[in-house]
Amino acid sequence: MNSLDEIVDIFELLGDWDQRYEYLIELGENLPVMPDELKTENNRVKACMSKVWISAYPDPENAKLVRFHGDCDTSIIKGVLALLIDLAGGRPAAEIEKLDLDEIFARLNLDEHLSPNRHVGVYALVELMKQQARKLDRSSLHVA
Repeated sequence: MNSLDEIVDIFELLGDWDQRYEYLIELGENLPVMPDELKTENNRVKACMSKVWISAYPDPENAKLVRFHGDCDTSIIKGVLALLIDLAGGRPAAEIEKLDLDEIFARLNLDEHLSPNRHVGVYALVELMKQQARKLDRSSLHVA
């Protein structure tokens, strides 16, 4: 789990956008494989041009923390997905709820380098992450 500040530092070290795109693609390639049984309609980001799935699950060592499985059929969005999973994973649902995509886009200059259609999809992705984290949080309240 990295902080946004750490990711901004990495992006600044990379310099130009060709290197940053390569880094995003590499992040996506290193994303752990998402089990096929989790690639359901409920886990699919419907507003995204790419086929994207996200699935939240409780951290095996601390059920109050949320982890994510994810996959995508396009390399650049899979990299963005990996970056978001890195930012949000291992945090409680309340922190995930505060994830500010506008700040992420601005600080990483993604708003200038992703098409408006991709923006819509990434916003939908983050919203689904938040919904799933809330659902996990509510279900953990009923486990005693």
